[in-house]
Amino acid sequence: MTKGRLEAFSDGVIAIIITIMVLELRPPDEPSLDALIKMAPALTSYLLSFVMLGIYWNNHHHLLQATTQVDGKVLWANLHLLFWLSLTPISTAWMGKTEFAAWPVAIYGIVMLLAGIAYYILSRVLISLHGERSVLADAVGRDFKGIASILLYVAAVPAAFLSPWISIALYVIVAVIWLIPDRRIEEKLTSGEP
Repeated sequence: MTKGRLEAFSDGVIAIIITIMVLELRPPDEPSLDALIKMAPALTSYLLSFVMLGIYWNNHHHLLQATTQVDGKVLWANLHLLFWLSLTPISTAWMGKTEFAAWPVAIYGIVMLLAGIAYYILSRVLISLHGERSVLADAVGRDFKGIASILLYVAAVPAAFLSPWISIALYVIVAVIWLIPDRRIEEKLTSGEP
């Protein structure tokens, strides 16, 4: 499989995940602003997950831009990531439906934690394939963002039982960390460095 097919497949899966999430949103039964306000938890959880999935899609794209080939290990690592991302709609819907109760917020964090670990594994498998002196290895470096995200998710899961809003704040911090894709990959690719 070429990296283009892997990227197209991943794009399609992420698009389907987002579509499933939006289909979980139900319009209010009443034509009033109050009815819309009652949807705030569902809309908030959808917004958080939409941003998270957008971040994964964007950074996945940048990760694959720095690759020249894929192999079986990469395919399985990518499927591992897509599996955890595919659980986002159910955890998102549960979190919104229960108005951010402790268990749904913790489960959401577990799904995000496992997706974060899967993304980290994918980047390591790609670096292993391309070599420690590759553009990708140089651009990813020690992967501060990946490790920091995993640690924040680990903290957020038990924090949900103290206050779900602490966990939500930690999820937002992770999103802010990743909002801007790693520019080192773009810089290495445009500078023509090996």
